Amino acid sequence: MTSPVSSAEEARRDLVARNLREVRRRIAATGRDPAQVRIVAVAKSFGPEMVRAAAAVGLSAIGENYLDELRATRDATSDLDLSWHYLGALQSNKIARIVASCDVICSLARVKEAERLAQLGASQPLYVEVDVSGESRRRGVSPQEVPTLVTRARELGLVVTGLMTVAPLGGGAREAFEVTRDLADDLGLAERSMGMSEDVELACEMGSTEVRIGRALFGPRGADSVASPNMDSGSGREER
Repeated sequence: MTSPVSSAEEARRDLVARNLREVRRRIAATGRDPAQVRIVAVAKSFGPEMVRAAAAVGLSAIGENYLDELRATRDATSDLDLSWHYLGALQSNKIARIVASCDVICSLARVKEAERLAQLGASQPLYVEVDVSGESRRRGVSPQEVPTLVTRARELGLVVTGLMTVAPLGGGAREAFEVTRDLADDLGLAERSMGMSEDVELACEMGSTEVRIGRALFGPRGADSVASPNMDSGSGREER
């Protein structure tokens, strides 16, 4: 007889498998090979059970915005072979723990952050976060300052492999993705982390190598873990 626990696990796995097929269909509809676009499953607020479901259907890159949540979820799934992507701010009092806790740092935005990472001997791949919006409340470095930050990080011996951006609210996604792609080309960076649940197609059309997907895989945050992602609403900016 099937236990309630195994039934819940099966339901979560089936949900993520079904949603993953849809995400890959959306990528393929742009003419891109889904195998060439990395899907980072953004686990923010979904918990270890959904991470296990993602791993069960073949996803291995897991993104988290908050350090404490990353550490707790990573500890709870330590038996799995996963790559942990830190998507949040590099707060000075947490950088040492961030370096010790993740496999990819996706949000380098300041020279002082690069200098601190170098002091700590950070060796994991880094993405520079690009802010195309120009909004003061947004994190990231302006497009004009990206080359200087990448150059300085490289001088410090850091492994800068790509750029990351979040499309601005209220439009401008195409410009944000185009600027980020062109900067990556100019700087010889292979990775362009662009696109989330609501703008997968545009990001892939513009050359994204990595999309960060939460709700389109796991369903709406705060809802039952096996709810349908068709209930998806809002901007999804929490997935960055």
